[in-house]
Amino acid sequence: MGSLNFLLDTNAVIYLHKGLLKDPLPPGRMAISFITEIELRSFPGLPSEQEAGLARFLANVQHIGLSHEIKETTIRFCRHHRLKIPDALIAASAILHGAVLLTNDDQLHKVSELACRRLELIAPAPGLEKNIAANVAGILES
Repeated sequence: MGSLNFLLDTNAVIYLHKGLLKDPLPPGRMAISFITEIELRSFPGLPSEQEAGLARFLANVQHIGLSHEIKETTIRFCRHHRLKIPDALIAASAILHGAVLLTNDDQLHKVSELACRRLELIAPAPGLEKNIAANVAGILES
């Protein structure tokens, strides 16, 4: 498949837009999985100005859709690593596109086939990975 450098997990996009990253993202080609877009856009209380900012971000990043290979790898990851379907989709997308996954999700860091890199945060963000929906509302706060 394509040659990417990095795939942004949903929590990485949230950290980026909330200004929580200690350092800038590493240089290279970035992409997100279609599941990340779904997670970010599906929050029911997202104000219109934040939705517009999210739309600008999404228009400027490469998207990885669902392919047969991603589907089959996702199934394998769910079975063997007990990942939730969204996490397994993101992991499969990273692996099949030769990308390092930028994530702070501990469960994904346990997948031996997956190259992951943690993002250092300016301030602790307790529970951000565990409750994405509750935090998406503030994704693009200024």
